[in-house]
Amino acid sequence: MSSTLFRTKKVEQSILDTEEPEHALKKSLSALDLTVFGVGVIIGTGIFVLTGTVAKNNAGPAVALAFVVAGVVCALAALCYAEFASTLPVAGSAYTFSYASLGELPAWIIGWDLVLEFALGTAVVAVGWSGYIASLLDNAGWHLPAALGSRDAADGFGFDILAAALVLLLTVILVLGMKLSARITSLVVAVKVTVVLVVIVAGAFFIKGDNYDPFIPKAQEVEAGGGLDSPLIQLMFGWAPSNFGVMGIFTAASVVFFAFIGFDVVATAAEETKDPQRAMPRGILGSLLICTTLYVAVSVVVTGMQHYSQLSVDAPLADAFKATGHPWYAGFISFGAAVGLTTVCMILLLGQTRVFFAMSRDGLLPRFFSRVHPRFQTPHRPTILLGVIIAVVAGFTPLSELAELVNIGTLFAFVIVAVGVVILRRTRPDLPRSFRTPWVPVLPILSVGASLWLMLNLPAETWVRFGGWMLLGVVVYFLYGRSHSRLGQQLKAMAGAVPPPSGPSGSSGASGRDTE
Repeated sequence: MSSTLFRTKKVEQSILDTEEPEHALKKSLSALDLTVFGVGVIIGTGIFVLTGTVAKNNAGPAVALAFVVAGVVCALAALCYAEFASTLPVAGSAYTFSYASLGELPAWIIGWDLVLEFALGTAVVAVGWSGYIASLLDNAGWHLPAALGSRDAADGFGFDILAAALVLLLTVILVLGMKLSARITSLVVAVKVTVVLVVIVAGAFFIKGDNYDPFIPKAQEVEAGGGLDSPLIQLMFGWAPSNFGVMGIFTAASVVFFAFIGFDVVATAAEETKDPQRAMPRGILGSLLICTTLYVAVSVVVTGMQHYSQLSVDAPLADAFKATGHPWYAGFISFGAAVGLTTVCMILLLGQTRVFFAMSRDGLLPRFFSRVHPRFQTPHRPTILLGVIIAVVAGFTPLSELAELVNIGTLFAFVIVAVGVVILRRTRPDLPRSFRTPWVPVLPILSVGASLWLMLNLPAETWVRFGGWMLLGVVVYFLYGRSHSRLGQQLKAMAGAVPPPSGPSGSSGASGRDTE
């Protein structure tokens, strides 16, 4: 039993599978495209909201240092992703990496996790985008009917038509091709980054040095809670994080970390990259560096414009401009946030469809979904299926309580990828690696520790929901995935053949473990 659950798929076979005509994705992306994708998915409302909120509640002006700490944690994971994505340039990201290093069941679990993570992330972002657009329409005098505006606000029937429409439109764009998606993303990201830079430059003229005093406010203890809404670490050890002071910086880092979520989506596009060995590390690390720099700059500006204790929680950056007598920037910032969320939604949807496609190609999900479009060479079937489902979910379901599942799912993927790097270094030292994670196994161990620490700071209720989804995934695997696995079928065929088949057909299945 255990030998079949942890059977690994050879790196060579994973790459060979990408060359099957009916299941091959078109290679059209460059390092610049990947960097733009990364910036497009990372920069969302977090840069406009979290910066001021965390400054007021957790760290004061030292929130800039919290972004640096969170950026370092993400960089540890990014270095591991860069090695895997350049060594194994196959769709699926952490799912594919796990299949080559940890085995089939762990790969299924992480794939199941990523499907939920990206689906909820797409829906949550679409609902956020809808709110910004509805606000801009209200300012222009155009009002949507209550039943079509927001599920939360409607009495009785309600459907968020804007959120659903956005997801369906992006679904069509993704079906039409990756290059078109990349061009649209490049245009939107250019607008988004321009808005951020204008805010930084304009805000710099309104900075007052006194607002940075004290840069690290005096520490304040936080009373430990006892309910499921309390961080898991509190329930386990009775430890409560402190706000402000030096430890407050780390508390703030666990919050602002979630503004970085998304760079791992870049790895899902590895199979569609023209030179993945060089482009993948550049895209992943480059986008992370750019976003960290912008985050730190925005946090320095907003805490310099207005004293941290006076910042608003809902729209701190916009309100900081209002406090300096420039209210029109509030609309400008809302426009930037709305534009920015468009690319976040599209790239999350892209990531989910590629994971689903990879699992289908391996037989763990129906193979029907792994056939690409004959003209566009995109996985149109899972894209359409998931796009319609997410559109319905975004239109009907209040998602605020489920948003944290996106966070724990991402951190879980970070842990799996870091562990996988260490294992594959030991089991397949012969693999050509154009990019190598430095200081293995020390750096991956640090990445695992940092990710687990942030996971422990999530509410216990989130852990319960996450555990329930993982349990459901295990049931689905044993009911369908295990018996339909192409790797399992190939191994059975090899075991029953006398003599064992040789040549390409005989090597199409991997050995039980990649130990050669």
